[in-house]
Amino acid sequence: MVRALYSAAREDGHRLFRALTGARMSALLGFINYDLPLTSRLGRGVKFLKACGVDLTECVDPPDRFKTLRDIFERRIRYQELRPMPDSADVVVSPADSRLLIGSLREASSLFLKGKFFQFDELLGFDKSRWLDAFRDGDFAVFRLTPDKYHYNHTPVAGIVADFYEIPGRFHSCNPGAVVAVATPYSKNKRVVTVMDTDVPGGTGVGLVAMIEVVALMIGEVVQCYSEERYDAPQPVEAGLFVKKGAPKSLYRPGSSTDVLLFQKGRVRFAGDLVANLGRAGVESRFAAGFGKPLVETDVAVRSAIATAASGA
Repeated sequence: MVRALYSAAREDGHRLFRALTGARMSALLGFINYDLPLTSRLGRGVKFLKACGVDLTECVDPPDRFKTLRDIFERRIRYQELRPMPDSADVVVSPADSRLLIGSLREASSLFLKGKFFQFDELLGFDKSRWLDAFRDGDFAVFRLTPDKYHYNHTPVAGIVADFYEIPGRFHSCNPGAVVAVATPYSKNKRVVTVMDTDVPGGTGVGLVAMIEVVALMIGEVVQCYSEERYDAPQPVEAGLFVKKGAPKSLYRPGSSTDVLLFQKGRVRFAGDLVANLGRAGVESRFAAGFGKPLVETDVAVRSAIATAASGA
């Protein structure tokens, strides 16, 4: 369906294409795929879980409580036990179980990716000149959450929330085929922006970090539910809140979606294995054709290290 939707045929049916990537159709597709009872298609559901490697023994709730695929999609896990986090205070961690690509907005950087992922100014909002100036020529990381993944987002850094806002938009698929076919879907879709100041007491010390949570086809909502411990006492994210690193921050409603992290210029150094894997030759990549060079995603676990504070920053 995604391949057909983002084929050249969309040029001949612009109104239909806009309707199919709108809020109502996204919600309908989400209901059909995730809210019908599992009992009517249990065999297919079990096969899907096994094929994707979903381990229900990780979950906080017992498997018999899962009545729909939405229940499975929104599952909570014993992350403190099963997704350990590095002890170092200056480490940035992954916000999600996901497939990761890293890049830079600086043309002189070896990680420069002239973007199909997003237009920088549009991603943060054209009227947000303060943050546009702060993150210009910085680095970024894109985390692609596929439908089988655990879909809580966790805080990648510790610090004080400097700003929090939503930007309206479409509901394009975040599938690689759609990213290559439709330029900059991450800055076209509805999204939530959280800017965190980490240069504060108890912070990670990597400057300002922007976390952009991007909705997608079949995802119409990002539920903000920050919890300092486990999933207890969830609270909304708002300016002035101090967030601990690695804590649950939000939940995507069913489908697949994307997190984007923006870092200020020269403030972080990505992990060496991520840099080496990005341009690895001989590996099939769904992004390579669109960017004209090897571009390999790395599977990362939520709360695993992806970067450290750059020395001398």
